Amino acid sequence: MENELLSAVRRLRKELPLLFSGLQIDHTVALNAWKGIVDGNLLPRLSADFPLTAAICGGGSSGKSTLFNTLVGQRISPTGGMAGMNRRVLIAIHGDWLERTGLISGFGDAFGKIPGPLERVEDLLTPGPALFASSNHMPKDLMLLDTPDFDTGARGDYTNRDAAKLALTAADFLIYVFTNANYNNRDNTDFIAETLTGIGVRKCFLVYRAYPAYRSDEVLAHAMTVAHNIYGSDAAQNILGIYRADEDNEVAAGHIGMNLRPLGEGAPAFIDAVADIDRMAMRVELLASVFRDTVHQAGELLQAGRLFRDALALYLDALQTEQSHCAQDALKHLPLDRVMKRFAEIWMSTDPPFVKTMRKTGRMVDSPFRAAVRIAKWTKRQFFDAPAGPKKTVAENNVAADLSAAVTRLYAHSLGREITVSLSRNDPVAQRMKERWSRISTAKGASSFVPQTEFSVQNGQCTFSIDVPPVVKTAQDTLQNRDWETVLSVILAHQESLFSLSEKIESELASLVRHFRSKMGKRARLRQNFSALLNVLPATVAITYILSTGDPVGAAGIKVKLTGLFGFHDIYALVALPATTGLREADRKQLEQFVGPIVKAWLDSKFDQVQTLFEDHITGSMLMTLKETIGHADKRIGEITDDIGLLLTLLLQNREGTGGKTSRVKR
Repeated sequence: MENELLSAVRRLRKELPLLFSGLQIDHTVALNAWKGIVDGNLLPRLSADFPLTAAICGGGSSGKSTLFNTLVGQRISPTGGMAGMNRRVLIAIHGDWLERTGLISGFGDAFGKIPGPLERVEDLLTPGPALFASSNHMPKDLMLLDTPDFDTGARGDYTNRDAAKLALTAADFLIYVFTNANYNNRDNTDFIAETLTGIGVRKCFLVYRAYPAYRSDEVLAHAMTVAHNIYGSDAAQNILGIYRADEDNEVAAGHIGMNLRPLGEGAPAFIDAVADIDRMAMRVELLASVFRDTVHQAGELLQAGRLFRDALALYLDALQTEQSHCAQDALKHLPLDRVMKRFAEIWMSTDPPFVKTMRKTGRMVDSPFRAAVRIAKWTKRQFFDAPAGPKKTVAENNVAADLSAAVTRLYAHSLGREITVSLSRNDPVAQRMKERWSRISTAKGASSFVPQTEFSVQNGQCTFSIDVPPVVKTAQDTLQNRDWETVLSVILAHQESLFSLSEKIESELASLVRHFRSKMGKRARLRQNFSALLNVLPATVAITYILSTGDPVGAAGIKVKLTGLFGFHDIYALVALPATTGLREADRKQLEQFVGPIVKAWLDSKFDQVQTLFEDHITGSMLMTLKETIGHADKRIGEITDDIGLLLTLLLQNREGTGGKTSRVKR
């Protein structure tokens, strides 16, 4: 079980920072605090022979350094009447332990830097990394820390508090020294309480430096006030002992050591009480509580990663939605006559021979009329029209204008500090985005590290606004540095391809022809023969394609529903037919079924083509970054979730194996 616990914690220690760095989450304070606990308080103490560590702490001029010097048997920590003198942590350790490889270096994670040897006492008066000194006067299995006072300063700005907190969280238990002036100082005891119970629960000795005239019951009452302020109702089980040290000028001056007297009949002397501590029992109990709190905080950090991952996915949905809407706008005036004519050609190439003969007859009947029309057009061009070079058709001009507007809009949205999109309330994508937004907006504290998101509903439309996440800033900068006119001209150079028929479309049209022919009954074949004789061909159908607005050209029209073509809502193609066709309602419905698949095959192809153009020249780098980041995050979130689940299972098993004596696992 111990090996599994250790392996899972080490994996968590590796994967959680990678998750945060990969997502670029600005939530380093909480993460660094968790890493400090794992590195400084958990992993080093898994060694069975690691010495018991005690930290002497207290407010300014409370006598911490005097007690430290008394216990180590030499005056190595500066003492005096001025508060805040000592600015560093000083570690005292028995000389035998200094020969153990890696013991002192193990404190590097706890203090941010490996402690160095104390060479001059004056070095403790200036801020810097922790220092260590040897002392054979103290118990072999005890390592003692002298800490800077944590109340020098005012109004929340305390000079030494950060350094003191590192030492206190690195200790197995504390020795808290206080005086009559600060025993009920809630700011001090709140700080101690947070340190002792924030991650794991550490026990402590209380040392009250009191006036000699104070009765023992008064000293005990003041000490219990401190105990309750720190531990609340659990004070009795977490106080290792209460001792008094009477005020003495010689002690304050550092001329003699501090004399500690136990409160309570039969209580052991202080040094004996420390020596009697069951090192392994205290270590196991502390590690169990640290493990529980470490897993609890890991779960909170994992939740932060999940929320940030949701924010990235929300932005990705919004960017892809905007790109699809721009692609839709680029195809508003795409002519469908080419695909319909090509379908007719494929259809006619598969006609039976007698039908082909009837079509030829039909063409011969109307050939004089068609010849007259050609002569009239030639005469107009020769004698009435001004000479000019090749001109684009109206359809080509419209497509160029639509494509240019769509590109400009997508470019602007891709470079914005936020992106805003609207979708139908019933759209599946809108529902997915709303679920993600709801998780982010209801999470406590998420606004401090997750990109800001806003959501509103009006007239059946869902509108989302999402700030740009940090992971796409590099891709944005690259796009920003490109020449916009070059980007636009490169994309517009591909507009001719929007009118062409790809091999894929050719194949799909041929497949549609085979499909429709396989469904033709006897009546359908008769209609085909009749239409061939009268030369009423699908290629003569006048078509206007309208996505958003517009009117069908010429008389009657049919509306073909293209379900989910763009993945967001239903689109309709309006196909206008010559009035002379005289379609009945039944024929109209049949034609809708006939034309719909042809239109959809054509538009699907062109939509994919426009999307590819947009991604190649505008959004590709951003989309790839988002997808890769989310993919890596999903993998790590899964691994971290498994490790946390394993740790919870092992901790619960351990709790049941010890008769349920440990406190409940935090979830």
